Amino acid sequence: MRSFLLFAGLLVLLAGPRSGAAQGAGNGGLPNVFFDCEGRNCGDDYYRTEIAWVNWVRDRRDSDLHLIMTSQTTGGGGREYQLDFIGMGEHTEYADQLRFRTLSTDTQREALDGIANALGIGLARFANEAGFRGIVRLQGIDPAGIDPTARLVSPQEVEDPWNLWVFRINGSTNLDGEETRSTKRVNGGFSANRVTPTWKMSFNGNANYRHEERDLSEGGTYTIDRRDWSVTQLVVHSIADHWSVGFRSESRRLESVNQKLRFEITPALEYSFFPYEDATRRSLTAFYQIGPAYRRYFKPTAFDELAETRWEQALELELSLRQTWGDAGITARGSHFLHDTGLYNVSVRGNVNYRIARGFSVNARGDVAWVNDQIYLSAEDATTEEELLDLVRRAQDFNYGIQIGLSVQFGSIFNNVVNNRFNGVGGGGGGGF
Repeated sequence: MRSFLLFAGLLVLLAGPRSGAAQGAGNGGLPNVFFDCEGRNCGDDYYRTEIAWVNWVRDRRDSDLHLIMTSQTTGGGGREYQLDFIGMGEHTEYADQLRFRTLSTDTQREALDGIANALGIGLARFANEAGFRGIVRLQGIDPAGIDPTARLVSPQEVEDPWNLWVFRINGSTNLDGEETRSTKRVNGGFSANRVTPTWKMSFNGNANYRHEERDLSEGGTYTIDRRDWSVTQLVVHSIADHWSVGFRSESRRLESVNQKLRFEITPALEYSFFPYEDATRRSLTAFYQIGPAYRRYFKPTAFDELAETRWEQALELELSLRQTWGDAGITARGSHFLHDTGLYNVSVRGNVNYRIARGFSVNARGDVAWVNDQIYLSAEDATTEEELLDLVRRAQDFNYGIQIGLSVQFGSIFNNVVNNRFNGVGGGGGGGF
């Protein structure tokens, strides 16, 4: 009941003594918190400013509490944030979890305020159990004008004229250029989504127009004129705690891959080895789909086809982890045409960010794919201009990419100070966690 939240503010008081050996050197009797967040609304400066009654530290090994924040999109277009509070050091037995939802209509400030309030509640609960005294106090909201008998009703008691459907329409246009080049783009799209505990339905469409003119150094003008569009539908039903069934259909026009019209419908089945509720922290799923795809081409393909219908099947395994040591994910996918199993596509991609020791972490990401299913490519060779501007997909047997990095950090463990002067110039003082 949000109207009666006891935690409208968690205000700083004079720091009281901290019990036992829990008090770290130089931390002023405040809990050391390591904030672990990547993605939407991870703005470190905002939370450090709003919650000044903890010590934000740069390494989890220096912390009393490891705070992990993850999020996922809700059916109404907002986000659900999961906050996991994991004790460190002598508090290793402590574990707590909170969830907070933002609305699609929330401003950025409203979303950040709500997240900060949820973070503050969770941190206060830890401070209370871990023996940090006198650092926060509770302040209730002003009860004036509030009916004490008011309450929030359940979804079953609400008459929703939209029946949980959420619609969006968007469009944009832009013009840019220079003396030897001009580009015009027009984009538009729509979506309709409905999500319930057992059903997930999504309908999306977009259209893109691009007109570009380039003056060539040897004389003349090269013109690009592209009109592409797509319409996709997804319907998913939960049939058991770990099983889901559904189908996906797609219609599109995409000139870069020689497809004047593509239509496909693919029933699919998914199994989740972990409960779906754990998806933001750990997820292991197996996904299988099979179905026909019709293609009509701009130009004859290498197989001398102007139109064809082919059945395809695909299997995908995906593992995603976000733990106290870091995060990692790997996806393996294989697909092939049923009329010729030699026309296949196998790919593996993954990433890892691992904290090896205090202030030292390594990260790596990579992908590799073996491609032998490009039946849609034109038999004609691409022009030099099309190759240089990447306007036409070219035949390939494989593709790959790899990135490896490391990070070493040392110095003060504390990260409490916020200084926004000359913020756009760069430099120290406003760094992240």
